[in-house]
Amino acid sequence: MTRKLHVADLKISIYQDAQSMGKAAADFVAKSLNKTIAEKANANLILATGASQFSFLEALKEREIDWQKITVFHLDEYKGISDRHPASFRKYLKERILDEVAPKKIHFLNGDADNLEKEMNNYAEQLKIHPIDIACIGIGENGHIAFNDPPVADFKDPKWVKLVTLDEDCRNQQLGEGWFPTFEDVPKEALTLTIPAIMHSKTISCVVPDARKSNAIYNTLYAEISTKCPATILRTHPNTSLFLDDAAASRIEN
Repeated sequence: MTRKLHVADLKISIYQDAQSMGKAAADFVAKSLNKTIAEKANANLILATGASQFSFLEALKEREIDWQKITVFHLDEYKGISDRHPASFRKYLKERILDEVAPKKIHFLNGDADNLEKEMNNYAEQLKIHPIDIACIGIGENGHIAFNDPPVADFKDPKWVKLVTLDEDCRNQQLGEGWFPTFEDVPKEALTLTIPAIMHSKTISCVVPDARKSNAIYNTLYAEISTKCPATILRTHPNTSLFLDDAAASRIEN
C-alpha cells in the first residue's frame, strides 16, 4: 500500500520496501523522460549514485525509454580518483546503467582531471547548454544533496560546479556503505553540482530508502529551510517528487 502526502511544494510517496520504491521512481522518471522526448525530441538527465540508488537504477534500465535521445550528467565525483577506482561514481554509473542503455551523450565529471578549475567550468557550461529536464537525486544522512554538506551548502551559490571539503558525517556514510576500507581512505574533497544547479532542473526525482536516512528525511520535511539541512530547499522547488520506503519514512508525522 502506498501512502502519499504533501509538505509545502514537495510531493511524497511512501512504499513498503526499497524495491517497490525504486520501481515507482523509475516509472515516474521514465514517464517524464518520454513526455519530454515527445515534446522536444530529446531530454537532459542527471543521475545520482550511492547505495540509495540501487533499486531505482535497476528498475530504470527495464523501462521503455529511447536513450539515444537522452544526454546524461551526474551529480558529483571524488577529487583525485580515477574512473577505475571501486568508489568512482563514473565507474558506478557505467557499470550499473550507462553501458547497458547507451545514451546519446554522457558528460562525466572527472575528479582526476589535470585542471580541475577548467573541468568544473566546462561542466557548468554544458549544464547550461543542456537545461536539465529531470534530476535524479538522493539525500545524505547529514541532509546533503549531491556533496553539498551543511558546512559548504549555499542556496545562492554563484557557481554551478565547485570543489568542496566533505564533512565527517558524509565521509562516515561513504565508509559505512562499504565504498572504502577505512575512514582514512575516504577522500576529503569532491567535485559537486551546487544547489542552484540542481534546483534549476525542471523536475526533481528524489529517492531515499533505509532507516539510517530517517532523521534526514524528518529534517528535510519539518526543519527550518536552511543549509543546516540542505535538502530542506527541495520544499521550495515547484516540481519535486520524493520517493521513500517505510524505513526512511519512519519518523514522518501523520
